[in-house]
Amino acid sequence: MESQPLPLDGITVVAVEQAVAAPFATRQLADLGARVIKVERIDGGDFARGYDSAAGGLASHFVWCNRGKESIALDLKDARGVAVVRQLIAGADVFVQNLAHGAAARLGLDAATLCAAHPRLVAVDISGYGPSGPYAGKRAYDMLVQCEAGLVSVTGTPGQPVKAGIPAADIAAAMYAFSGVLAALVRRGVSGRGGPVEVSMLDALAEWMGHPLHHAMHGGTPPARTGLAHAVIAPYDAYPTADGGRVLLSVQNDREWRRLAEQVIGRPELGTDPDFATNAARVENRERTDALVGEALGGLGADEAVVLLERAGVACARLRDVQQLAEHPQLAARERWREVGSPVGPLRALLPPITLPGGGEAPMGDVPALGEHTEALLRAVGMADVEIAALRRDGVAA
Repeated sequence: MESQPLPLDGITVVAVEQAVAAPFATRQLADLGARVIKVERIDGGDFARGYDSAAGGLASHFVWCNRGKESIALDLKDARGVAVVRQLIAGADVFVQNLAHGAAARLGLDAATLCAAHPRLVAVDISGYGPSGPYAGKRAYDMLVQCEAGLVSVTGTPGQPVKAGIPAADIAAAMYAFSGVLAALVRRGVSGRGGPVEVSMLDALAEWMGHPLHHAMHGGTPPARTGLAHAVIAPYDAYPTADGGRVLLSVQNDREWRRLAEQVIGRPELGTDPDFATNAARVENRERTDALVGEALGGLGADEAVVLLERAGVACARLRDVQQLAEHPQLAARERWREVGSPVGPLRALLPPITLPGGGEAPMGDVPALGEHTEALLRAVGMADVEIAALRRDGVAA
């Protein structure tokens, strides 16, 4: 069977992007075969390059969000730099930007302006709070939006709200921008016209808050913070094991509870005891329920506990840390790891989660150095050597 091409093969994306939301969105496009041209500042580039140096000397956020792109470094405060971007956009299918509120419009790079000039262009504006309303000009960093969207209020323990350990607001916006681009490209294939796409971090994360939001709006009270426990199911928590590990289990119905009582706890009478026989009773007696489960698992090693729970047909998982995720046997067995090139040498990276059987594998291109492709891209838009030299001399390109 002949291999299918990558879905976005032949699509060119230009991105004036920084941090996580836009870069992660455009990396998804690159993973599907698009050519992504990343426009960066000449003085340090995307500021995510400086977040840390954990990835062999490179910033971990940058490595994660920017493989497979071409980097051109331009000063957009200079009209000549903006002119280069406009030339790149003229040959592109998609433009993405997540500059501060109003900055793209001042440069003439907002979606409405660009789509009026280029009817087939799909142009994406990613913002913190949207283009209008009282919060439109408010600074929007991931943790701030997590707070505004209520995520922090439902995450943590009863006594302590906490932010998510990943940039949830950035990722939410990135994934809606990614899917918005795909939808707009499908529409263009039918109508011949592109058009603007608007995504805000608050809108995206508010959508992800659907369960607690609807629970509070329609039920009258927000779900309680319960740590790793479940607010309305018991037992559903992580329990320490004899070897220092922790195993999370979830009993979804009373049949499972009876199997847990008989085969793991070793007390089959608990399956019919009115204090534990139903989920409602177990939630009411949560401390006693957890104590019974904790005592049973506390005498086992984590691997032994998982085997016993699976044999009993009880859903369970190891509570792994990030390093253990990097060595996860399921990812290894499915050969999900690859190496990507970078300015500091090869780095491990996961294949993207979208798998298209029968098609080509995601390109997994290199992480670019700042301005690595500047000269090639300037030549591609028709600039002569003397013009390129002038831009470099004047600090407009690097």
